[in-house]
Amino acid sequence: RSKTIHKNLNPVWDERICLLVETLRDPLYVKVQFCTFACFLQCQSMRLSDVHRKSQLWRGIVSISLIEGRSLQPMDANGLSDPYVKFRMGHQKYKSKTIPKTLNPQWREQFDFHLYEEQGGFVDITVWDKDTGKKDDYIGRCTVDLSLLSREHTHKLELPLEDGKGVLVLLVTLTASAAVSISDLSVNMLDNPQERHHIMQRYSLWRSFHNLKDVGVVQVKVIRAEGLMAADVTGKSDPFCVVELSNDRLQTHTVYKNLNPEWNKVFTFNVKDIHSVLEVTVYDEDRDRSADFLGKVAIPLLNIQNGERKAYALKSKELTGPTKGVIFLEIDVIFNAVKAGLNTLTPPEQKYIEEEQRVSKQLLLHNFNRVRRCIMFLINTGCYINSCFEWDSPQRSICAFVMFVIVVWNFELYMVPLALLLLLAWNYILIASGKDTRQEMDSEKKGFMNKLYAIQDVCISVQNALDEVASYGERIKNTFNWTVPFLSWLAIVALGSATVIIYFIPLRLIVLAWGVNKFTKKLRDPYTIDNNELLDFLSRVPSDVLIQFPLTWLELC
Repeated sequence: RSKTIHKNLNPVWDERICLLVETLRDPLYVKVQFCTFACFLQCQSMRLSDVHRKSQLWRGIVSISLIEGRSLQPMDANGLSDPYVKFRMGHQKYKSKTIPKTLNPQWREQFDFHLYEEQGGFVDITVWDKDTGKKDDYIGRCTVDLSLLSREHTHKLELPLEDGKGVLVLLVTLTASAAVSISDLSVNMLDNPQERHHIMQRYSLWRSFHNLKDVGVVQVKVIRAEGLMAADVTGKSDPFCVVELSNDRLQTHTVYKNLNPEWNKVFTFNVKDIHSVLEVTVYDEDRDRSADFLGKVAIPLLNIQNGERKAYALKSKELTGPTKGVIFLEIDVIFNAVKAGLNTLTPPEQKYIEEEQRVSKQLLLHNFNRVRRCIMFLINTGCYINSCFEWDSPQRSICAFVMFVIVVWNFELYMVPLALLLLLAWNYILIASGKDTRQEMDSEKKGFMNKLYAIQDVCISVQNALDEVASYGERIKNTFNWTVPFLSWLAIVALGSATVIIYFIPLRLIVLAWGVNKFTKKLRDPYTIDNNELLDFLSRVPSDVLIQFPLTWLELC
């Protein structure tokens, strides 16, 4: 039963009702009644088999930015108010923060609604005054008719409040969303040769510049799961599956008291970014609280093998380790390569629903190791180049010196992308020939003390790295601030000389002279110590910490 609309001959309910049916041949009865006398007004019936079997979800997103209120009605004894705003569209509700003691509040908040109707809908907006310890005071209301607003355009609305004085300023944007659908395995468009051919034609190369945002379509068959984790005290679970692609989110029905559920559902999404990741999550339904997490898989669209039914091992929320159970999926992706390439050069779609970030020692250690591997790669590359300068291997140093002279003398700008192209081709050949030397990092199980020492090492390394970066930044600043006049005058002499040299001598010759000097320094003086003149200069400039403790700085000097 829907809600009652009072004193209206053109009611708008804007409600959604879900019913469980045993067979699609049962008739669906829709009755409209006058609530006071239960007077039957109209009845219409239809066969469920005649209804489109797809369960239509949202067709767009309504983004409402609550900017400010102007000249609101005072509700408190001090002549001010503590206003906040409530939004309602169908079953979707939002509430803004409370701005204390003002009649011209600045909220600057954004709220996103899912638009279910093709024609639009209404957003009811009410303004309230917050009162601690008693019922909040009603200030006024206004309504936004979405059917009057054009899509893909931001509308600035200044809405006067109906039951009170004041104005609300909003920015409203209607963003079209690609259609998504759920159906049974018996209703599978890609299994129909005609439907598949039609979709292939839709995303063929000759339609590459038609609707660039419509990159492709992905169809996900969620078959079943096996060996799920028992989440209830009975040793069973009530599993259901949620499939997400960017901001599109669909879910299956719940299979009660089962660790090996069969869903046999087909999910269809339109692809707007071929680099998106398809996330399939299994939950346990709990009527009295939020659903329990059972497992998750994340599959990049570019890694999907079309038409292949595979068993995916469920993983933890962070996808860092396995959990109990597997899920059987069959996925098909059809997309236009030209559209996908062009959309790669545009900003990715922002995800509206994201999990709250929490501090994790394990994640901190993992991310630190990732950064350290990148830094170690750069350090190892620098050591390899420096070994050529040190003549550790004469044959390698001679080859490097000759190559350096040839490249610098004949350098042209097109050689930069050419070098990157050759690097990509070389790595592709290594991977194709099976000679790729990359190895997966083995995750070892560490004891408590080892984890504690690892976290301590991470903290010390981060502390030292931050100190080093901050110190060099402060040294550069203090050089230009004339903290040490002698060093600032020395910098003026060096920069002036560099300006004159670069003005009169071509850059190619300067780089060539620098390289020849680096390569021959060890030959001219085998006992010379390699150094970096710029870093040596900055090491003499005090950082802000040393300036605060001048005695320490004097001792260091």
